[in-house]
Amino acid sequence: MNFLQTAYKGKNDWWMYVIMFVIIAITSFLGQLPFTFLVLFKIGGDVAKLEESQKVLFTDLGIDSNLYLFLMLLGFIVPLFFFIIALKGIHKKRLTWVITSRKKIDWKRIFYGVIVWGIVLVGSISIDLYLSPENYVWNFKPIPFLILCIVAITCIPLQTTLEEILFRGYYVQGLGLWIKNKWAPMFIMGAVFGLLHIFNPEIDKLGYGLLFFYIVSGWFFGLVTLLDEGTELAIGMHAINNVTAALFVTANWTVFQTDALYVDTSEPTLGWEMFLPVFVLYPIVIFIFSKKYGWTNWKDKIFGEVHRPLDSDVIEEIGA
Repeated sequence: MNFLQTAYKGKNDWWMYVIMFVIIAITSFLGQLPFTFLVLFKIGGDVAKLEESQKVLFTDLGIDSNLYLFLMLLGFIVPLFFFIIALKGIHKKRLTWVITSRKKIDWKRIFYGVIVWGIVLVGSISIDLYLSPENYVWNFKPIPFLILCIVAITCIPLQTTLEEILFRGYYVQGLGLWIKNKWAPMFIMGAVFGLLHIFNPEIDKLGYGLLFFYIVSGWFFGLVTLLDEGTELAIGMHAINNVTAALFVTANWTVFQTDALYVDTSEPTLGWEMFLPVFVLYPIVIFIFSKKYGWTNWKDKIFGEVHRPLDSDVIEEIGA
């Protein structure tokens, strides 16, 4: 049974997916309330200044960056908790079924994704530090950085896992039941994933052209998921991507403004280097994964149809 076929396990009425969307939206809002209340307290309860104040959080409001990061991540951690509960309560599904087609989650694959993409990221940062040292300021502060490590390593993977489960698992499987093929659900949800980054501060700084990078990144994670019949590699890569962004380099125009090791003081531009991962690094990583896990039958895995598995197979899996 392939990854998209696992959607047939449990219950799949269309209204269940709508209810789940509402649950995620509401719980995400609830998760963001502590952050909102803290900002309101800092600005004296003036709601009209709320949006503006969040843009100058560190310079004017004096909110600790580690506290800010934790409160921001609650907007993902809280809905992840409720998603797991609702998945079983509404769909009668196990969490494993929206993560992988395997009998159980392959943690070795998750860590392999962390290692491979982590090496790529650290290597890229190191090269840029060597070639353009004038763009970076050493920012190491022992205690704040230690706290940052704890928050980043424990909380960021929860944020990225929720995104992978939703955009590469749950809703892709749901669309597969309706569209009956594999590429279209991944294409659609990859685009949605990328377009949701329109609210990131990087877009304000670099323009809407940066959305191309986010959309292609969504397709990349989706392609890896289809070829590997599970989200484990994508979960690992996405987690280390955001953890690295929080720990190594920060800037005053990025979504993660943290006590990272370096501050990037350069003026960002939307040049060719922004798309290096799309045309060079992503293909290399896919090649590495394909050799490691012996991916075959690419055409069917990407463009094949989604057929209902034998009822006996579905029943057996549910009762296992």
